[in-house]
Amino acid sequence: MQDILRQALKLALLSTLVAGSAFASPQSQDPPSQEPAKTPPAQPQTQQQTGSQPVQQKDTVTPKNSKEDVEAIGNRNVGKGMNLYSLEREISLGKSLAQEVERSSKLIDDPVVTEYVNRVGQNLVRNSDARVPFTIKVIDSDEINAFALPGGFFYVNSGLILHAMEESELAGVMAHEISHVTARHGTKNATKGELMQLATIPLILLGPGGWAGYGIYQGLNLAIPVTYLKFSRDAEREADFLGLQYMYKAGYDPNSYVTFFERIQADEKRRPGSIPKVFSTHPPTPERIENTQKEIARILPARQEYIVTTSEFDSVKSRLRNIMFTRKVGDNAPGKPTLRTKTEQSKKQPTGNDPNSTDDDRPTLKRRPDSQP
Repeated sequence: MQDILRQALKLALLSTLVAGSAFASPQSQDPPSQEPAKTPPAQPQTQQQTGSQPVQQKDTVTPKNSKEDVEAIGNRNVGKGMNLYSLEREISLGKSLAQEVERSSKLIDDPVVTEYVNRVGQNLVRNSDARVPFTIKVIDSDEINAFALPGGFFYVNSGLILHAMEESELAGVMAHEISHVTARHGTKNATKGELMQLATIPLILLGPGGWAGYGIYQGLNLAIPVTYLKFSRDAEREADFLGLQYMYKAGYDPNSYVTFFERIQADEKRRPGSIPKVFSTHPPTPERIENTQKEIARILPARQEYIVTTSEFDSVKSRLRNIMFTRKVGDNAPGKPTLRTKTEQSKKQPTGNDPNSTDDDRPTLKRRPDSQP
């Protein structure tokens, strides 16, 4: 019976993560191999997209605990809490969910694009509290989104890469998703769902419906875990908090995390509906943006320079744009079969009252030769 519940939970987790909405052992920080464009943290050109000023950071900070200490990253247990999933089971769950994702999605297989995105992501993972290895792939999708499954199976939409203006913006979103995995938000929520299911079953079996009641429950139990698999505000706030530290530790300007989501919100206000509904709940609210700015000033010591973007990011973005354009041209090729709705077909057919019609598709009545007198 528990196997049935776990299977239902796995399907619900997959539908929630794919519709919505990111482990190697921690190592020492490795700088990117490309030549980065760098800028002091206090210069306003890093925020040209929104016009906001970079957050002023202190030269030295005094962390209240290890969770605030960026120098302790990799030696902290940020995923503690009630969790019925071991790391091995979490990886197994994530692998099976990843197989479902890849059966229903088209992946970008260009080696230059995939290698670059994987390298950026793995650099963030090395500078995180990750306890499982990460597998990072790019999905061929125009939607501005990214999501990470339990166990470190991480997917970045091509639309997100094309929408980012700088490498640090892409790194900020990726760091946020990596944080959901390091904090084990997915399996913690799944644990809540399993506990609720297991607590409900005895009541159903002992009730007046008996096994019939259990059958009804089986038809409805998918609605229970879905509620718990949507990340709470506290989980999103923690992912913001950890993501800022990870991108800072990797050398990126943490202000880029704020400017990216500010631009997303501005785009949605200017063109309502331009941002997918799934992603519209993902960017920080004004309150979360304000909290993020406070955390940058409070726990991240100032640096002389940050990685903002690289020439490789621009070349990969251009290459990806050409790939997407070629794909769209191929999809609209003249000889490619297309589907038409019944309404479209009826508009092209002449009415039955038109005697001059020569449409060969129209049914006609003919008298059989042998039926003549």
